[in-house]
Order: sequence, then C-alpha cells, then structure tokens
Amino acid sequence: MKIFLDTANIEEIKKGVAYGVVDGVTTNPSLLAKENKGFIPLIEEILSIVPGPVSVEVTATEADEMVKQAREYAKISENVVIKVPINFEGLKVVKTLADLDIKTNVTLIFSTSQALLAAKAGATYVSPFVGRIDDISGNGMALVEDIMQIYDNYTFDTEVIVASVRHPLHFVHAAMMGAHIATIPFSTLSKLLDHPLTDIGIQRFLEDWKKVKK
Repeated sequence: MKIFLDTANIEEIKKGVAYGVVDGVTTNPSLLAKENKGFIPLIEEILSIVPGPVSVEVTATEADEMVKQAREYAKISENVVIKVPINFEGLKVVKTLADLDIKTNVTLIFSTSQALLAAKAGATYVSPFVGRIDDISGNGMALVEDIMQIYDNYTFDTEVIVASVRHPLHFVHAAMMGAHIATIPFSTLSKLLDHPLTDIGIQRFLEDWKKVKK
C-alpha cells in the first residue's frame, strides 16, 4: 500500500520523505490556507520534495472553469494530480481530463455509487473519506471494502485512496482490505511506529550494552 501525506506543510513533507516511506502528497484548500504562502510557489516547493503524485484541488464550480484551472495546474509538473469533487460537473471534468491524459483524484466520496461513477468517468484515483463517515456513526472502512469489491468485479484501473484517516487502525484496516493508498496526516504517520514494548526493548539493549566489556 502506498502512503501519501495529507498536508501542505513543508517541514512535515521533508520529514516524511526522509523516512523513505512517503509516496505522494494530497492537499486541499484548507491545508494550503494554513501555510499562509503563495499558492503556486507552495505547490512547486512540495513538488520539488515529493517523489510521486501531488493532488491539487480545483476551486471553480462550473465544469469549463474547473477544466481551465486543471490545465493550468497540470502544466506545473507531470506529478500534479487534479482533485475534483464528486458531482455532475465534476464527472464532466474527469471525463475531459482523462481524454487529455491529465490524472484526477475524485474527492469527497461517501458512497459506492459515487465511486463507481467516478471510475466509469475515468478517474485515476477516488478518495473515500472514512473518518467523516465514522464521525456520523457510519462505517467508513466498510465503504472502502465495498468499493474495492466493485472495482475488482469490473477490473477498473482506478486506485482507491483511503482519506480522512483518523488513527492507525484506519491505516491497518485499509492495508488488510488491499486499498491501493492511504493518505494520512503526519501525526498519524508518527503514531504508526509507536509501541511501548519497542521503547522498552531499545532501552534494555542500551543498558545491557553499557555492561559489555569494550
């Protein structure tokens, strides 16, 4: 399973890439606004650090304007992936961009029918928001499992990005289901390594090493 960082923070991205486990980055307008930097320069800086796809979201609401934005963003780098919301205008955009060989990430997926339509329109990726579904007493990971089954039934090339990941169990369950990608905050990436027995083991080894004759 590939790991994307869901952030626009340069320091977090540098740390994640240095760990050798980050394959890409997803951004959105909310994450970009937190950084208080120019939009295009920030995206360019992220692209200069990340070895793989970087999702950049369109903000227009009409298909023609979304396509115009997408074409401009796609010129920045071949690693740019255009994030498009799942609605009828968005589906038209995905189809148009697929015909132009521009990669898309269809975002705000909350149902299997949305994921199926996005794949039929030619989406490169879809992003089911598991945490937000859990927040309203739903089962976000069950949605991922159903999407994976549907895509397998019809051999779609569209990859599933498990998004809105709240904790390490979301990440682990995504991997167990065979999800292609999980996009996670840096804080969750850090938690994936934490285990008290590991810390205790390291401390004991270091203490015993001090007793070894040098």
